[in-house]
Amino acid sequence: MPRHLSYDELQAGLPHILDAPKDNGRLEGIVLRPAVDERREPGDAELTAAAGTVGDRWREGKRGNPPDPDAQICIMSARAIALIAQERDNWAAAGDNLFIDMDLRPDNMPPGTRFTIGSALLEVTPKPHLGCYKFADRFGDDAETFVNDEQGRANRLRGIYARVIEDGHIAVGDTVSKVKADADAA
Repeated sequence: MPRHLSYDELQAGLPHILDAPKDNGRLEGIVLRPAVDERREPGDAELTAAAGTVGDRWREGKRGNPPDPDAQICIMSARAIALIAQERDNWAAAGDNLFIDMDLRPDNMPPGTRFTIGSALLEVTPKPHLGCYKFADRFGDDAETFVNDEQGRANRLRGIYARVIEDGHIAVGDTVSKVKADADAA
């Protein structure tokens, strides 16, 4: 693992993160977490409403609790993790299922926003996604501060959670597109 970046070094990379596409982003990585601290990075995966990312431990819940539907799919900005992790081989340590190159800020992807990746349809949930002690252990205290401070939360630098609305197949390189709201539904 390379040295951890300082808060100032992370801040210097913020403009690039915030310049991510608003729509028609790209799926840059998929991670399965079959067990605690175990990671697999397939080139493609199935997303289902019943299992989340098939092969991931989400369905088992945490600490004896049932799985949280608002935390079914963990998503992080590919630009944010590229800056924080510095090397592509270190992305999976973040613990997210998907890394996408797209603007995840609330004004672009508010809760309820539906988007497609491959043949799957997902929806952003309202649950906040924040860095924890494991994130700090893996990427440094400054990285945890960077994603969790007021600016980090406002820009969703740690990412978002989504749930699967329609099952489908996804693959690295797939386009990520917001679903336009039906004008007749208003």
